[in-house]
Amino acid sequence: MRSYLLQINAAIIIRESKMHIAEKEICTPVSLETDICVIGGSCTGVFAAVRAARLGAKVAIVEKQNSFGGVATQGLVNIWHSLKDAEFKNDIVAGLTLETIERLEKRGAVTRIPHDENRAFVLNTEELKIELDEFVKENGIVPFLHSFFVAPHLKDGKLDSAIIENKSGRSAIRAKIFIDASGDGDLAARLGLPFELRRHLQPPTTCSRILGTEGLDMGKLIREHREEFGLADDWGWRSDVAGIPGMTMHAETHVFNANCADADELSMAEIEGRRQIRAYMDIVRKYTDRNPVLANLASCIGIRETRHINCAYRLTEMDLLEGKKFDDAIANSSYRIDIHHEDRPGISFRYLDGTEKIFENGKGWSFSRWRPERAENPRLYQIPFRSMIPGKYENLMVCGRSIDCDSGSFGAARVMVTCNQTGEAAGVAAALAAGKNCGINKLEICEIRKALSNGGSIIH
Repeated sequence: MRSYLLQINAAIIIRESKMHIAEKEICTPVSLETDICVIGGSCTGVFAAVRAARLGAKVAIVEKQNSFGGVATQGLVNIWHSLKDAEFKNDIVAGLTLETIERLEKRGAVTRIPHDENRAFVLNTEELKIELDEFVKENGIVPFLHSFFVAPHLKDGKLDSAIIENKSGRSAIRAKIFIDASGDGDLAARLGLPFELRRHLQPPTTCSRILGTEGLDMGKLIREHREEFGLADDWGWRSDVAGIPGMTMHAETHVFNANCADADELSMAEIEGRRQIRAYMDIVRKYTDRNPVLANLASCIGIRETRHINCAYRLTEMDLLEGKKFDDAIANSSYRIDIHHEDRPGISFRYLDGTEKIFENGKGWSFSRWRPERAENPRLYQIPFRSMIPGKYENLMVCGRSIDCDSGSFGAARVMVTCNQTGEAAGVAAALAAGKNCGINKLEICEIRKALSNGGSIIH
């Protein structure tokens, strides 16, 4: 077993994984018995909880942070992508994503950008935090904020409860159905279910909001002076912030070689991500006449990829790029395949029309085709329900970025607008199964798709 050597402010901490302590047997109280327990309170998790509650289920949701929204709110990533097909002609996504946008618009908290492949909606994610609270309250969902999922509890070989820890101590939530919306597949992994953790993971980014950088070519500045400030050869992006003139959201850098499903590596990635933000602000101070002000730091690093739980079907890159139709489709999208390189600086985009573009530092953008031109191209792709079903435990689903997909398809399926839909599908299926007192595998897919459609989703 390996040791981890961490150095923080010259204090060296050695963690020996060989060492153990014996704990007394714990008698854990059951704090809640409910129909459905959702682990993870990102928009994906909240939308799962809402859709289940709207179908009459009793629902609890567990979130380790102080608010809901995940990378959108805590991570400051304030853009959602298009709800239309690849030609911007037909609506292909609605449901709770659209409902949230419409609710935020009433407060001037979202900007629409039509016919833009990079972003369709720029959100004020502070308002989004409050809107997600409203969703939870008005649907009678029991929230557990500042609460960590600790372990699953089995009874007679079946998943019976989720053990959590919070300010009140240790307790268990007993439920009929469990939804793993943790992003990292924590519940599924701790059940011992098989997963894939790839050698090359899309690297995470720590985001910030900064005043005083508008109009600057941040990418150029960083590339020219990065070595002086200890920054890797890298690529990033940025966005305005809805309703706050002069404020820019920055996602300029990555933390490479970090497996954020590992506690030690996650700790170091958080610290390194914040250091990078200070470094590129110092570049601006030294090499321009600006004196930028750090307005917000993400309260957690924006994790792109960790575990992929093995499910009944692994979604492939060609499934998406060829627009494969699935009889159990529960989500639609047209967002390109978007891969942040871990093994070299830059990013790759692949589109449904057969084109491809790659950005590499020192070379800029290159344009090519991944397949020859055709008279017609797919306008959307689908996510099958099977990619959310790990098996073995018939009362468990995964949703969000831990669904089963290869590295290419994950580059598209991981974005929020798509993850949101997987959450809604999980919530609907969970409510149906809880109502019938049966396993997820006993449901008819036509019943799930019909309920999604009746609840406002667009189902093809």
